[in-house]
Amino acid sequence: MPVPFPPALELSLDLLRCPTCRTRRLNSGLGALRCAVGHTFDIARHGYASLLPGTRATSGDDAAMVRARDRFLSTGTYAPIREAAARLAADAASERATVVDVGCGTGHYLAGVLDQLPGARGLGLDTSVRALRSAARAHDRAAAVAWDVFRPFPLAGGTADVVLDVFAPRNPAEFHRVLRPTGRLVVVRPTGRHLAELRGRVPAMVTIDPAKEQRLHRALDPFFEAVVTEQVEYSASLAERDALDLVAMTPSARHVSRADPNDDGRLPDQVTVSVLATAYRPR
Repeated sequence: MPVPFPPALELSLDLLRCPTCRTRRLNSGLGALRCAVGHTFDIARHGYASLLPGTRATSGDDAAMVRARDRFLSTGTYAPIREAAARLAADAASERATVVDVGCGTGHYLAGVLDQLPGARGLGLDTSVRALRSAARAHDRAAAVAWDVFRPFPLAGGTADVVLDVFAPRNPAEFHRVLRPTGRLVVVRPTGRHLAELRGRVPAMVTIDPAKEQRLHRALDPFFEAVVTEQVEYSASLAERDALDLVAMTPSARHVSRADPNDDGRLPDQVTVSVLATAYRPR
């Protein structure tokens, strides 16, 4: 049986462009998206659309990482980060905004923005089909599309009011292209203090490059200028399961063996959460 067309995807259909033709609009069909010349892209039974032509991107979260992220985010430990991202987005957009979340993961942060903008629609892009299964049901106004964020986005230019990037890779030129001139880019990234106690106990965890902030500014500066930056920093208590999930939900999971993280029972029960959230305007 054909897959029913997701209502949230219907809301954002006018944004999508055929990734093969680059300019032609995509139309809904039976369980698929199609352009006028016949390029066809399947809609998964889980509710997301895959627009990746040819070889699928190999990056992105696997099933274990997604389960760990779902568990951890459900504890509310990162709620202040979600609230900061939603606040910056809502301050820059109308209630009927179009929000594009690049590297959306499970859709947790996109859903937070949409909760603050009752008439807005959201579209999440990610390479991980496991994460997109969650993103497709994260919010009734959020659609999910499989896409490699390092490629030109399959989106019309000048259509987004907000581009959201939370702990995700960045493509500044494409952010700029898809944003309206009055739109905002919201970027959330860790500081060097973020999870320092955990990284100190698990040496195999990916470190935070001290030059990361300068690289970010160099990459964004040709396209954007900062409007406002909020620092979100607090101490968070962790149960053992939470600490294990924090390791398992990040790219660090690929560098830490399953037996490593808490063999000696020394994972911290408290960590520093420290991020910067910045809203940028297009130049």
